[in-house]
Amino acid sequence: MIEHRHTFPKSHRIRTRKEFSGVFQEGVRGSRGPLTLYGVPNTMGHPRLGLAVGRSVGMAVRRNRIKRLLRESFRHLQHDLPGSYDLVIVVRPHEPLDGPRYRELLMSLARQVDAAWRNRKATP
Repeated sequence: MIEHRHTFPKSHRIRTRKEFSGVFQEGVRGSRGPLTLYGVPNTMGHPRLGLAVGRSVGMAVRRNRIKRLLRESFRHLQHDLPGSYDLVIVVRPHEPLDGPRYRELLMSLARQVDAAWRNRKATP
């Protein structure tokens, strides 16, 4: 059995405006609950995560809590996510959910994005 490390180094983050723009412009989208996930395949061999949490979501304390929970969910799921994608999560206003619920949403959305890319590739 392969032992995976559940870390979240800088190499697993989308950080620049250019990287975010590339995902928004070329990526496919999936929505579920308060989250929308944009994804585009990368050549790095591992998924990367970016978060877009606007002020409409709430005060800084709420936004930061949601971001922490989403990063933690990604950290635990990164080795189980399908494919190697650059993923950006856009958050709509909502009451913060618990960690397992965010993990469930993230996995479901990642599968949606992967299926959409496979369909896009299969159709001429």
